[in-house]
Amino acid sequence: MRGQVLICGIFLAMSGLAADAGEKLSMNASPEVSFAPAHLTVRTTIEPDPGNRAVEIVIDSQDFYRSSLTQLEGDQAPRVSIAEFRSVPSGVYQISARLLGEAGESRAYTRRVIDVLTSGGR
Repeated sequence: MRGQVLICGIFLAMSGLAADAGEKLSMNASPEVSFAPAHLTVRTTIEPDPGNRAVEIVIDSQDFYRSSLTQLEGDQAPRVSIAEFRSVPSGVYQISARLLGEAGESRAYTRRVIDVLTSGGR
């Protein structure tokens, strides 16, 4: 019985569903640690709202910056938005997601830190 409870807990923790319930914006960036050049995937989950107009995702390090802006159609927009960043060089990255409203105001913000390591063979 104890093993079943442990396995159930692990699956719930991995899913992230309980932690993000009710938030306007949540984000998952993966992989959290990788080797350069990395392929990073940023997945945002956005609570439907008529005032949602865009989601901006930024990856930023000391030597590298890239961003993505996706237009949203309020509460008719898809709940999940995915941005991919290819050939990301080594560095420690702040990855942020910002939900924007009708006048460009920030409605929600979240961020994560990931590490892209230098490849051993280079």
